[in-house]
Amino acid sequence: MSPFISMSETAFNFEALTPDFMWYALESIGIRAESGFLALNSYENRVYQFTDEERQRYVVKFYRPERWSQEQIQEEHDFTLELIESEIPVAPPCKINGQTLHQYQGYLFALFASVGGRQFEVDNLEQLEGVGRFLGRIHKVGSRQPFIHRPTVSLDEYLYQPRQILQQSTFIPMHLENAFFNDLDLLIKQLEQHWQTPNQILRLHGDCHPGNILWRDGPMFVDLDDARNGPAVQDLWMLLNGDRADKLMQLDIVLEAYQEFSDFNMSELKLIEPLRGLRMVHYMAWLAKRWQDPAFPIAFPWFNDPKYWESQVLAFKEQISVLNEPPLSLMPQW
Repeated sequence: MSPFISMSETAFNFEALTPDFMWYALESIGIRAESGFLALNSYENRVYQFTDEERQRYVVKFYRPERWSQEQIQEEHDFTLELIESEIPVAPPCKINGQTLHQYQGYLFALFASVGGRQFEVDNLEQLEGVGRFLGRIHKVGSRQPFIHRPTVSLDEYLYQPRQILQQSTFIPMHLENAFFNDLDLLIKQLEQHWQTPNQILRLHGDCHPGNILWRDGPMFVDLDDARNGPAVQDLWMLLNGDRADKLMQLDIVLEAYQEFSDFNMSELKLIEPLRGLRMVHYMAWLAKRWQDPAFPIAFPWFNDPKYWESQVLAFKEQISVLNEPPLSLMPQW
């Protein structure tokens, strides 16, 4: 029997997105697709590249039903356009008849100019410095005002709700259930103890991992679909990798460039490992919640393998251990 999370059927229903459907959706806003639709790497939404009759290359994004409201998507678009006005390299939605968000037969969609570039090299220190500089500029804009409709990074969204989803699922093998949830609850207690409400929240990219950064003559930030309010460090910690010494070197480079444009509260460094723990739990629940979408079992076949869940029990223990170590700091320790 396949694991099942009870949710609205429309939340998984992309079956209507045939090439003909997408062609007519684009035609409804005056865009005539001349090429086929090339599916791009996206699971939360459905994203396709195509060429129009003037040989202009575009990307069209069809939003997952019931994930974001129209107001929440519009806030993402408005933030992206605000960044463009400040000459920050992000991939903005195209305005057609004064609108960036469109609707066709119940689906919300947006059009973007196709942007190319190489993958950001996380171990390239010059590129890392460039990313830090532009993140400082993004956060300078993001500090002007918070999102009104989009959420704020919280224990409820990233920890308590995912814990409930995992409890209701049938993914965890029976012989691992006790160990899994015992260690998960120990991790949750540790995260609660280490979590600090940030002194300042900003509008963030929200999911600023290396896969969402392209590189041309500089960084290009793509996919603000997870944009939300939160602490500045949320957009920084996923750039760090390697052992503690490597992370400290990378952090020093990023923050020196970042602070050319925005102040950074060093006390937020204490949130790096708690945020990593939150992401770990949230990611598992995200996969469980989306499993009915046919794209997910194909893309993540290991998620339904007992060996994966065994590895997560170990990962919980390792993260608890890391949380009890001194946090990364660029200040001398006494």
